Amino acid sequence: MTAATTDLPTTFARASIAFAFGVTRPSSRSSRRFTNTLFAAAWLLLVAECTDAASMRQTEAGDDSAPQSQFLTVDGVKIHYWIQGRGEPVVLVHAWLSNAEANWIRPGTMAQLASHHHQVIALDLAGYGQSDAPDDPTAYGDGWVEQIKQLMDHLHIPKAHIVGYSMGGMVALKFLVLHPDRTLSGLLGGMGYLEVGGENQQNWTNMRRVQSRGAAQLALTPDQVNSVHVPVEIVVGSRDPVNEHYVAPLLKVRSDWPVVKIPGSGHITTVMAQRFKDEIVRWTAPH
Repeated sequence: MTAATTDLPTTFARASIAFAFGVTRPSSRSSRRFTNTLFAAAWLLLVAECTDAASMRQTEAGDDSAPQSQFLTVDGVKIHYWIQGRGEPVVLVHAWLSNAEANWIRPGTMAQLASHHHQVIALDLAGYGQSDAPDDPTAYGDGWVEQIKQLMDHLHIPKAHIVGYSMGGMVALKFLVLHPDRTLSGLLGGMGYLEVGGENQQNWTNMRRVQSRGAAQLALTPDQVNSVHVPVEIVVGSRDPVNEHYVAPLLKVRSDWPVVKIPGSGHITTVMAQRFKDEIVRWTAPH
C-alpha cells in the first residue's frame, strides 16, 4: 500500500472516528451522516487497496484457504458468517460500519490464522454486511453478543478465542463478561472499554442508525470488567485516538492487561498492518 493511498482514507475517516470515539461531537444530523459516510468510504478504499495481496496470501495458505460463506438464523434474524480452517477456534468480530469480509478476509487475517491451525469464524453482526438489519433494537448491542454465542452453539464450539476490532472490541469484551465459560482468551483491537454512564456511551446513544446506537448497550461497569479472568490483550495503533478515550480508562481498571502498540498506525490502518495480524496469531497460540 502506498503512502498516498494510506493518507487518503485516513483523512476521509478522521472526522467520523473523532465523533464516534469521543474526540469531537458534530452538532447537526447532517454532520453525523457525513462523518458516517466518510468512515465507510475509508474502509472501502483500504479494502480495494489490499484485495490482490490478500488473495495471494489466501492462495498460499493451503487446502483450507477458501473461507466458506454460510448463514444462521438467531432469534429471527439471519446472520451471515465465514468459516475457514481447522483447529482451535477463533471468532473474529468486525468494526463499526464494516463487515467480516472487509475487516478480516481481504486484509488476509483470516487466512493467516487458518494457516496456523485454527478454525476461524468471522460473522457479520446484525445490521452489517450480508446479515439482516431489522428495526428492532434488541438485534443490536447485547443482541450481537447473543449472536456469537448461538453461532458457537450451532458449530458445536465449547470455547473460542474472541477477537474484536473497534466496535467489535466492545462486543468481544461484553462477551467475555457475559460468557466467561465460552472463552479461551480475548483480544481487543483498536479498543479499550465503554464505561456505563460516560460521555462515550452518550455519543453512541445519539447515533442516528439503530445499528450504531446499539453499541451503547455494550457499556460496562468497572466491576464487570474486573470480573474477567481469562487472558486479555489490547492491540492498538500508536496514533489511534482510542488510546486516550477508551484504552486509558480501561487500564485504570485492568492495569494487568498487556498493551501492544502498532507504531505509526491509526484506527483505520491498524487492521491492515502485518504486525497486527502477527500479534493475533501469537496471542491465539495455545496459552
